[in-house]
Amino acid sequence: MQPLIDTADALHAVLPLFAPHSRIPIDTEADSLHCYFEKLCLIQISVPDQDLLIDPLAEFSLQPLFDSLAGKELIIHGADYDLRLLRRVGFVVTAPVFDTMIAARLCGIEEFSLAALIKRYFDVQLTKGSQKANWARRPLSPQMADYAVKDTHYLLEIASILETELTRLDRVEWFRQSCGKAVASSAIIKERDPEEVWRITGSKDLKDRASAILRALWHWREEEAKAIDRPTFHILHSEQLVDAAGRFDREQEVDFPQLHGARRRRFYEAVEQAKALPEDQWPKIIRKPRPRPTRGEEERFKSFKVKRDTAATELKLDPSLIAPKSMLENLAANPEETAARMLPWQRATLGV
Repeated sequence: MQPLIDTADALHAVLPLFAPHSRIPIDTEADSLHCYFEKLCLIQISVPDQDLLIDPLAEFSLQPLFDSLAGKELIIHGADYDLRLLRRVGFVVTAPVFDTMIAARLCGIEEFSLAALIKRYFDVQLTKGSQKANWARRPLSPQMADYAVKDTHYLLEIASILETELTRLDRVEWFRQSCGKAVASSAIIKERDPEEVWRITGSKDLKDRASAILRALWHWREEEAKAIDRPTFHILHSEQLVDAAGRFDREQEVDFPQLHGARRRRFYEAVEQAKALPEDQWPKIIRKPRPRPTRGEEERFKSFKVKRDTAATELKLDPSLIAPKSMLENLAANPEETAARMLPWQRATLGV
């Protein structure tokens, strides 16, 4: 089993391994399926002939690690999530990132998950048993450690293979632009709209007072989950909240045997408070006006779609890589503003 680096001394002992290399494969694991407050639980790094598992939950500074990686190109598969996790613990990536998922897609590879790429190039089948494991638990099981190690073990070779193919296809600059956009996007903090956040799947089927009840139950569930640091589905599933809100609105009986004591009391209190709200405090139906496209916009959209689909066929690429439907619609309605947000290779491909 791969030993876990969980002390400052153990970390300092491996830092010299990074110095000779300009590219470092890295991956992370978190505990979002097991806690309300998601945290970084594991950092995996591979260098030639050695795979490392670093424990961010141990009480030692990770800054020496971050300093040793500064300026090096990080190889990550699907970088957005990992970069966001690393940013939370103080590692802001400034050097280029080689995202193997983006590279695979720009090479026209349809099955671009890491497991699919490992199978494609090394004929190794990854087991999925640890995908939903609790990565905050210690010690890691041998199966979890093996699963984690394989997330970076093959990345350097995969990057080399894909880079060769991108060069052959003359898409290296496309790749650099796409990775740069992914890194920039990962730095954007997405704020949740308080008027939208509680509108879960099924909420559109509820109106007026029932919506007010659902909103109250959603906030009740959030507070209960925070208090015990567990995912919200450990309290009640979303479909249960929607069903309960509708039944309460119809004055039908609702009972969840798994709710006990003070939590059960707070559940019914939230419902009663919502039922007592005056109509002017019920949630409003939010409909963002979407102007009907003009005939000219429809024609421009069709023209852009033909160009995109023709280019995608010739390049053997997923059309959405060149421009998703929403981008084509915006391009037809607001060409200058939309083109300014597109990557240069996308604009050149569409001729805008």
